[in-house]
Amino acid sequence: MPLKLADKQAIVAEVAEIAANAQSAIVSEYRGMTVAEMTALRVKAREADVSVRVVRNTLARRAMADTGYACLQETLIGPVVLAFSKDEPGAAARVLKDFAKTNKKLVVKGIALNGKLLAASDLDKLAKMPTYDEAISQLMSVMQGPITKFVRTLAEPHAKLVRTVAAIRDTKTA
Repeated sequence: MPLKLADKQAIVAEVAEIAANAQSAIVSEYRGMTVAEMTALRVKAREADVSVRVVRNTLARRAMADTGYACLQETLIGPVVLAFSKDEPGAAARVLKDFAKTNKKLVVKGIALNGKLLAASDLDKLAKMPTYDEAISQLMSVMQGPITKFVRTLAEPHAKLVRTVAAIRDTKTA
């Protein structure tokens, strides 16, 4: 049954809103996948707060035309699923990478990160990006390193004096 114009406009508006608020977008071909496999993908995506949509390519092109993901329009050929990361740039990449390990029918065709088109082979790099909390903890450990070394350096003369006195005590008692 064909979609009416109002339905098409609603789909375009919904996908455009999701794309406008997304950190990254991935276009994957799902040719040959069963309904159960697609449902499993949607469940994994929902758990990771990733928006997964199957939309007609013409509607997807219109929806992404005014967003930073217009660079993905050349990859919208054939049966494709759109995955948008809402909070973390690597969330959709992690979901699709994990799902593609068990299902070889899912093929990544294009990746966009902040309006830049990446090759499909960059999926691993994007999936390995740290989450927000991991990035903050890495930053804090880098900031804490020099302070820790400074404190150790200040404490070293006192520790050396204590070790020297202890060595003299040990030699006198022996």
